[in-house]
Amino acid sequence: MKREDRKQAIMDLLVDQRAVDLDDLAERFAVSKMTIHRDLDDLESEGLLRKMRGGATMESGTQFESDFRFRARQDGSAKARMARAALQLVEPGMTVMINDGSMAAVLGAMLTEKRPLTVITNNAAVIDALRAEHGITLIALGGAYSYKFNGFFGVVTEEALARLRADLAFISTPAVQGTAAFHMDDNVVRAKRAMIASAAKTCLLVNHQRFGRQALHVLAELSDFDIIITDAQPDSDASAALAQAGIALRLAGDNA
Repeated sequence: MKREDRKQAIMDLLVDQRAVDLDDLAERFAVSKMTIHRDLDDLESEGLLRKMRGGATMESGTQFESDFRFRARQDGSAKARMARAALQLVEPGMTVMINDGSMAAVLGAMLTEKRPLTVITNNAAVIDALRAEHGITLIALGGAYSYKFNGFFGVVTEEALARLRADLAFISTPAVQGTAAFHMDDNVVRAKRAMIASAAKTCLLVNHQRFGRQALHVLAELSDFDIIITDAQPDSDASAALAQAGIALRLAGDNA
């Protein structure tokens, strides 16, 4: 097997299993442990996995966000409930921004229910879902494509967003600690911040399991968002911190 094919096979295993073992990989591909080490080093340098003792994982860390394909297969029911709650904020005729991420991709596919709409996005999954839909004016943001995040980022993306305005922006985050939202990647943070700055109203989408987590970069204060939607009440410590700060959550399924 060629090296690039083996690395792709390792990624496929990680998507299925979340973690891989060094010894198992060496046996599976009939190569030395040092060869697997080099493969994992390459994949880690590309930001596609996180090495750990004896293997590698796709689980998020403070400086690592997991691959889009992996995240797209997680928490499907929670994402659908949050997307349905977020869709209630959208009215026909609006201009809506959708950021990167698997949560946003679920919401993006539902936007056809609210047409006519103008949709601005750097999320490749949303672009694919809406590109042929009548009644949707799709503004696909250019930039440098990230396979890991399945989206477009960088100076081109940020400059385009600076010249656009939207009624509503949907922003997702993988980590909330205290009263701030965080992200692991600086390019992603800058694109999300540009969307926040270009929208009249902003909605944060965050899984309740992401409360109490921290990542490398502060994305925004929770008070910067007009609405925060989650799928369930966070644990008691996170809920107490939010209550003390006067930050309200909208639980998916609530009528509020």
